[in-house]
Amino acid sequence: MNKSDAKKRIEELNEILSKASETYYNEDREIMSNFEYDKLYDELKSLEDEYDIHLPNSLTQNVGFKAAEFLPKVRHEKPMLSLDKTKDREVLKDFLSDKEGVLSYKLDGLTIVLTYEDGKFVKGVTRGNGEIGEDISNNIPAFTNVPLKISYKGHLVLRGEAIITYSDFNKINDEMSVGLEKYKNPRNLCSGSVRQLDPNITKKRNVKLVIFSLVEIGSSKKTKEESNANKTYENQLNFLDGLGFETVLHRKVTKNDILDAIDWFAKDVTTSDYPSDGLVLIYNDIEYGVSLGNTSKFPRNALAFKWQDETAETILRDIEWSPSRTGLINPVAIFDTVELEGTNVSRASLHNISIMEDLKLGIGDKIKVFKANMIIPQVEENLTKSNNFKIPSKCPVCGSKLVIKNNDGVKTLFCENQVCAIKNIKGFENLVSRNCMNIEGINIATIETFIEKGYISEYADLYKLSKHKKDILTLDGFGEKSYNNIIDAIDKSRDTECYRVINSLGILGIGAANAKILAKHFDDDINKLIKSNEEELKEINEIGPILAKSIVDYFANKKNLKIVNDLLAEININKKKKDNNLKLVDKIFVITGSLNNYSNRDELIKVIEDNGGKVSSSVSKNTNYLINNDTTSNSTKNKKAKELGIPIISESEFAKLL
Repeated sequence: MNKSDAKKRIEELNEILSKASETYYNEDREIMSNFEYDKLYDELKSLEDEYDIHLPNSLTQNVGFKAAEFLPKVRHEKPMLSLDKTKDREVLKDFLSDKEGVLSYKLDGLTIVLTYEDGKFVKGVTRGNGEIGEDISNNIPAFTNVPLKISYKGHLVLRGEAIITYSDFNKINDEMSVGLEKYKNPRNLCSGSVRQLDPNITKKRNVKLVIFSLVEIGSSKKTKEESNANKTYENQLNFLDGLGFETVLHRKVTKNDILDAIDWFAKDVTTSDYPSDGLVLIYNDIEYGVSLGNTSKFPRNALAFKWQDETAETILRDIEWSPSRTGLINPVAIFDTVELEGTNVSRASLHNISIMEDLKLGIGDKIKVFKANMIIPQVEENLTKSNNFKIPSKCPVCGSKLVIKNNDGVKTLFCENQVCAIKNIKGFENLVSRNCMNIEGINIATIETFIEKGYISEYADLYKLSKHKKDILTLDGFGEKSYNNIIDAIDKSRDTECYRVINSLGILGIGAANAKILAKHFDDDINKLIKSNEEELKEINEIGPILAKSIVDYFANKKNLKIVNDLLAEININKKKKDNNLKLVDKIFVITGSLNNYSNRDELIKVIEDNGGKVSSSVSKNTNYLINNDTTSNSTKNKKAKELGIPIISESEFAKLL
């Protein structure tokens, strides 16, 4: 390769990687595997170094992602450099030499910079591209573990990693409503959750912030407390821990015990609830670390260690095309069972057709598989590259013709048949689930059988199964006892709660949490929800314009409306009794500005709702009060309230209402 060809390849790699990075960070979806991304990135860096070509817009010169357009951009006072990385444990040991270091988790989330003044939180900014980030100050109070007031009264700037734990991630996916694809991983979900306009979304996804660095403390004339905190990295973390912050799990190490420490973390990460993609080693002596300076991209005081993924060679036996309730047909690699990270693995998602084409897959190929970050099975490499895989032309469920869609260069396979049985099966699976009608004893296999035999086609048919008793008793696996158990469970579900019915309908974007919000707002009267309009729905706290449109569109569909009305004819919704003695019954509040008497906005919302009131996110003619301690401000909400003649009250005036 000559220098001209190298330059073209460098430009091509930058374009490919930039697109992948932008899609990953800004759209919360993957168009290539982590392995493929790292492989191309290493190729880019190698070519740049070999041919001494360093383009100013290269990903090796610029780190992070571009700030999204809908959040204010903020320039960091100090550039945030990335860390040089290695997968070699001995490199870490050599890096440490005769110095003392601190080894900690490299958490897999989104880096955030927090600023405190006079003991109060004042600003939160994402890392962005390292120089310019996004102002997410409005979302920080929605994090589950960030103190807004601290005992230290000086200037304080620190960095941490916003994360969603695996247990919370799994819970969120379990509560996903019909019609929505499950989230791919905690990192993607966290990135999207942190950078929301509505902090309520951040709040309900249980985003945490784990602090890993103290950037600035006090002024140039340090107090004894400040100077001590800045002597060692360990002192920094202990100081921040004492202020109430959650700090990263860490261990002090020397060259004599660092390899043992790495082994300890490698074992701990397999059961940790916190997503991690490696470790960070930093010199404990801060003054020494600072004296080393930086390269153009990396600081010299720290080094990142990425887990060396355990790989195994196996034979690809089949490609399973798994249909989803949205119509997306997902390719899944089926291979001879291998052991990875202590578990047996025989399946791995291939994500989309584009990735399959890049791997040049074919049945019988020898492939290398691994667990990304020791968790998610992936195909790393195809050693045979026969490229003989075939894309199915018909849906494996309904037999309809499949179509290949190309979205920004990413090919995916879809079934566009709106009455495809898989969509019906998944709908019934959702209907009988615990957070919906809670009908025990009916699984997917039973649903498939009942649909195939023509016993059920819409939700209300489940409540009419008794007319098929004779036929059901002739089916394999069904006797008098199993039949009676199913009928008893169905009858038990007839008396139910409003939110369960709403969650059962499969309205796009509406899961258990939002179903409860809607049920409460409409006083457990589903007919009020059916007749509602977008403007009314947008006023509900946590229901934005997209969900409002989704709800209205659902009930505007005559087929959907028939399904709902037929279901309502078979069940009884128990309404919660309203306590008219509560002080704020049917009063609608909007909250804006900073609070003095409540630790955060959620605390005030709970007080309002506990006293019978409701909270909206926007001021409208239906609003009764706007709570704002600065009643004279010229904010948009204040102006709107004044235009509509809605009282603007302070916290103390609100207290009088109680």
